[in-house]
Amino acid sequence: MQRLTFLETHAPRGVEIEVLEPCMAPLPRPICNLTGEKKIMSDVLSLQTLETMDTGKPFLHAFFIDLEGCIKTLRYFAGWADKVQGRTIPTDESVVCFTRHEPVGVCGAITPWNFPLLMLVWKLAPSLCCGNTIVIKPAEQTPLTALYLGSLIKEVGFPPGVVNIVPGFGPTVGAAISSHPQINKIAFTGSIEVGKLVKEAASRSNLKRVTLELGGKNPCIVCADADLELAVECAHQGVFFNQGQCCTAASRVFVEEQVYPEFVRRSVEYAKKRSVGDPFDARTEQGPQIDQTQFDKILDLIESGKKEGAKLECGGSAMEDRGLYIKPTVFSEVTDTMRIAREEIFGPVQPILKFKTIEEVIQRANSLEYGLTAAVFTKNLDKALKLASALESGTVWINCYNALYAQAPFGGFKMSGNGRELGEYALAEYTEVKTVTIKLDHKNP
Repeated sequence: MQRLTFLETHAPRGVEIEVLEPCMAPLPRPICNLTGEKKIMSDVLSLQTLETMDTGKPFLHAFFIDLEGCIKTLRYFAGWADKVQGRTIPTDESVVCFTRHEPVGVCGAITPWNFPLLMLVWKLAPSLCCGNTIVIKPAEQTPLTALYLGSLIKEVGFPPGVVNIVPGFGPTVGAAISSHPQINKIAFTGSIEVGKLVKEAASRSNLKRVTLELGGKNPCIVCADADLELAVECAHQGVFFNQGQCCTAASRVFVEEQVYPEFVRRSVEYAKKRSVGDPFDARTEQGPQIDQTQFDKILDLIESGKKEGAKLECGGSAMEDRGLYIKPTVFSEVTDTMRIAREEIFGPVQPILKFKTIEEVIQRANSLEYGLTAAVFTKNLDKALKLASALESGTVWINCYNALYAQAPFGGFKMSGNGRELGEYALAEYTEVKTVTIKLDHKNP
């Protein structure tokens, strides 16, 4: 057992936790048990309820997106637990050369408030299947499902100290994890500003590995030859899903000028029909924003859109007498210099921009510091592949949106982060490669 001490300089008071030493023998059976009928499946209603209470997201979304995603991710990485293998490397000398993939050690994870449980599992599952142990700080706004999952982890047979959940605030617990010399890798999902602080702390301490997912201002490009109804529906769900509080949100919709008026008209129809209200009501599509700070930021950006000359098509204000609810908002006649076209809104606001040529939209889509996701809607395969190649994004969706799979890597270009989560690519983030060379008495044939 390894003792990690967080001193008073990092935390309100001294905190000491006991973390199990990493092990080359992973834990596939407990990981599988966690997804089995007795645990997450039998506790799904409790987890679903807590996730909705924590975040305000619709109750049905908490199951079909968050919990289903968690179960699929855990099952996928449980399958990798006994398959993280090295390679034999041929040489022309009298040696045998091979590699071993060994655990990084103690990992840290700092998770966001928009998908508290799902983002935790994205970090937890690959870490454990590679034989690591982990210290997790859930977002201070949304700790409930992380703590409940911790109780399930104890029940399924994980040894004490393998998974350690430490609630707290970023400047205390988050800073302590980022700078702790006995934590060898950290995975963070959140803002660019905090991501920079995490990376700085990691470099000042022990040069720990850092995986960052830092959000985006994601272009959604609708060509004139697209299936327009599909494009409207996907762009709508792409920006309004999860109250707009999604790092992959389609928050810059570029529409070719020939179909621009019709796209705007249909988008407004969709937004006006969107059901906003109690997240525990099965009819609700949009709940409240996460907190007052985020609520105020979204309204400020909406006001900036009005002042800078965008045309407000619908919404544009808070719901009357409803708490932290914002009307689904659509802006047309948006230009690249407006704040709503440059800044991550993280709210139910859809800015729609016009473009003339493919070359022009590529340049405009790539003009910002972000590079997380992009989407293209067209029936022309050559055009789709040209755009997919040219767009500076970690993920490009063609004629779909938010198509995420446990087996497909996810991560960003540029200031949207580094490293990858999910898929086989995630395993490299949680292992060290060791080369072993053995001298033989004879030369290789």
